[in-house]
Amino acid sequence: MEYFPSFPFSERHDVYPGIDPAVQYATGTHKGKVVFITGSSRGIGEDLAITYAKAGASLILAARTQKALDAVKAKILREVPSADVLVVPTDVVDLGQVEAAVKAGIERFGKLDIVIANAGTGDGFTQSMTEKDPLEWWKIVEVNVRGVYNVAHFTLPYLMKVKGYFLVTTSMGGILRMANGSPYSISKEAANTFVEYVALEFPDIKTFALNPGIVDTELTRGTKFVPEDNVQLASATYLYLTAGKADWLFLSVNWDIGEIQRDWKDKILGSNALVSRIVIPARL
Repeated sequence: MEYFPSFPFSERHDVYPGIDPAVQYATGTHKGKVVFITGSSRGIGEDLAITYAKAGASLILAARTQKALDAVKAKILREVPSADVLVVPTDVVDLGQVEAAVKAGIERFGKLDIVIANAGTGDGFTQSMTEKDPLEWWKIVEVNVRGVYNVAHFTLPYLMKVKGYFLVTTSMGGILRMANGSPYSISKEAANTFVEYVALEFPDIKTFALNPGIVDTELTRGTKFVPEDNVQLASATYLYLTAGKADWLFLSVNWDIGEIQRDWKDKILGSNALVSRIVIPARL
């Protein structure tokens, strides 16, 4: 079974004028801001790092391998020679490594303004839950849930001090039901719900769960899904949101934010939409 929800919003697959980051690059909207990004050695995380550097931010980049992080840092410095970039090898599942990465960032920059829990994993959606190695099944859940929690645990106290931003790269997969997709869908649904708890317990922090679309990354290449979204669409949307342009709980980057704010904001807020809940049908 596959269930794909239908949303009445216009779909975007490339950067559109309403979120064009060129304006923020020119004005340095994130100058003086410190951004912590996990899963930043490739794909969406790498593009996020470059995007925020271009907007003037200082960066703390976390991923599992030093070599990959060094390559991203070198790429950033080629495009933004003045960028201040700290790289810290980190496995987000390892509590001690996450704590050390956050501590290193604070020692270097003194604060955190924006945290993006972007590290995640999945599989090819080819095996049922009994066919798949149980340790591999659990590893997907662990990275996508425990990894987000670990990052939140050590960064939210710093974000509280500045009323900063906490963003989680989740997925529309969290609300889909696809055969052979149990570890990914379950973990992403949990991540979406976790973001709701962050918003509940830390109301002064601007909190977002963001679906980056289907981007051509190493993760999606191993699945049956066809990439259709530009990676820069995700980065531009994250940048737009952390510049104080909108406050939402769950967003898909391929929804037109201008349209949602103009035509749907009052309806979404009025009915507490876009959150996980049980809806009881009205009596006929």
